[in-house]
Amino acid sequence: MSVRGGGRVAAVVVTYNRRALLLECLDCLRRQTATGLDIIVVDNASTDGTGAALAPLRAKGRLTYINTGANLGGAGGFQLGVRRAVEAGYDYAWIMDDDSMPAPTALEALLSAAREIGEFGWLSGRTFWTDGSLCRMNIQRDLRMGNLADFSQKRVPSGAATFVSLLIPSSVVRKVGLPIKEFFIWADDLEYTRRISRQYPCYVIPDSVTVHKCATNNGGNIATDRPERVDRYRYAYRNEVYVYRREGWPGIRRLLLRTPLHILRVLTQSKGQRWKRIKVIVGGTIKGFGFKPEIEYVNDTAEE
Repeated sequence: MSVRGGGRVAAVVVTYNRRALLLECLDCLRRQTATGLDIIVVDNASTDGTGAALAPLRAKGRLTYINTGANLGGAGGFQLGVRRAVEAGYDYAWIMDDDSMPAPTALEALLSAAREIGEFGWLSGRTFWTDGSLCRMNIQRDLRMGNLADFSQKRVPSGAATFVSLLIPSSVVRKVGLPIKEFFIWADDLEYTRRISRQYPCYVIPDSVTVHKCATNNGGNIATDRPERVDRYRYAYRNEVYVYRREGWPGIRRLLLRTPLHILRVLTQSKGQRWKRIKVIVGGTIKGFGFKPEIEYVNDTAEE
């Protein structure tokens, strides 16, 4: 079904064992002023009753539920959801996590900008944390991959963004390929949006607002994160090396400066497991230089 004034849009939401947050996210999607929105929920094999909770919503229509049967991580879930949206003939995929709460006018603002701009790679809105401050992990990057600081313009050129309220035309997906599932978690959105911004102009639309109900607003810091979360940072360091390798010398220079800085943070800020945290940083970084995942395409065309 067409969204009023803007083509067919499918919201792609990836979830894993966060039923309450997912239901809140879906309620925000149903309240969008841009009517006619369809929803695709990709469930990474949740065990908290997510499937049963969505049954009444599925019965009403306009919601497609996909249970992956295994935890594919956020990257695998988004690849599957975006592929499904494009194959189903939607003009846009509107991507977000299950703890993303778009304001009622979030999609309308993106679609209005899309009509004004014409050709673009993606559009991203501003994301706030629960206390009203900018959500640190969702601050978009400029074309040099530094954090954007000025959102005072109607639209702000950008080089990279996260998968929290990201609008992508299906035509762009067919051209540049899908998110890389092998990333599993972390930096899959950074890689994908940067891959797109190399070929198309991309923008932040400040009038499109989302609240991201992530647990903390620290932006991901291995030095201070909880001990049980340390191991997952292996993905972060491996994946980000892949991303910055593709930036050439400026990216390599960033990695050379970042790695010792993060080790220093661990030594000065961590209250435990310092050696383990350092091993994760170094080990993940080394693996990143040999990490060569394949980019998949909707039409199964091999990467050139």
